[in-house]
Amino acid sequence: MAVDGQGLLQKYSVEKDIGLRNEIVLMYMHIVKYVALSLRNTYAKYGDFDDVVNEGVIALIKSVETFDINRGVKFETYANVKVKGAIIDYVRKQDWVPRQVRQFGRELESAYNHLYAELGRHPKNQEIADYMGITKEKLAKSMADVAGAITLSFEELIYEDNFVDGSLNVETDYGIYERERKKIIAESIDMLKPKEKQVITLYYFEKLKFSEIAKVLGVTESRVCQIHSKTLLLLKRSLGEYIMTR
Repeated sequence: MAVDGQGLLQKYSVEKDIGLRNEIVLMYMHIVKYVALSLRNTYAKYGDFDDVVNEGVIALIKSVETFDINRGVKFETYANVKVKGAIIDYVRKQDWVPRQVRQFGRELESAYNHLYAELGRHPKNQEIADYMGITKEKLAKSMADVAGAITLSFEELIYEDNFVDGSLNVETDYGIYERERKKIIAESIDMLKPKEKQVITLYYFEKLKFSEIAKVLGVTESRVCQIHSKTLLLLKRSLGEYIMTR
C-alpha cells in the first residue's frame, strides 16, 4: 500500500516523533530540489547548490514541525512557500552582489520607473541610457552584470515580504494570492516582445540556465541576461503595483 503523506502528517501532529518527522521530510525532498533548481541562476555564480539545498531541508523540517493539519491546505503549498522564502533569505544574507552592482541595480530600477511613468510605456534601452547619462553599450554590459541581483529582488518581492514574515496567513491566503499573482504576471508577459517572452518562458517555466537559453535563441549569454534584467523590471513594476493596491 502506498504511503499517504497526509496520513503521516496527521500522525506526526499527535505523536511528534522525530523518526516520523524525518520520514516525512524524505517524502517531500522533491520540493527542496525543485525550488533550488528554479533559483539556480540567482545563486549559481556565488553559492553552492548543496549549501542551498541544506537551507531548504532545514526549512522543510520546520515546515513539518509547524504545519497545521486542520487548516485544510496542502502541505506541498505550505512547504513550497517556506522553502523558497528560506533559500531567498539565505542567498540575500551571503551579500554576494558587489556594492557597485547593487548600486547600479537601484539606479537602473529608479530610471526605469521614472521613464515608465513619464512615457507610459516600456522605455527603450537608449532612453534609459540617456536618462542615466551612460552609453547604450555601458547600459547593456551593466544590465548583464546585474541580472542575478534583479532576479533575487523580484523573488523577494513575491515571496519573502508577503508570506515568510507572516503578514499574510500562508495557509488561507496563499492560494488566492497565487492565482491573482499568476494572472497579473500573465497579463504583463502578454505585453512583452517575442524574444522577451521567450527568455521569461524558458527561464521560469522550462527552468533553463541563461547559457542554455542563449543556445536556444542563438544569441550570447550576456544578451540573454540583458533581456532578462530589463523584462523583470517591467514584471516587477506590474506586480509591485498590484501588491501596493491589494
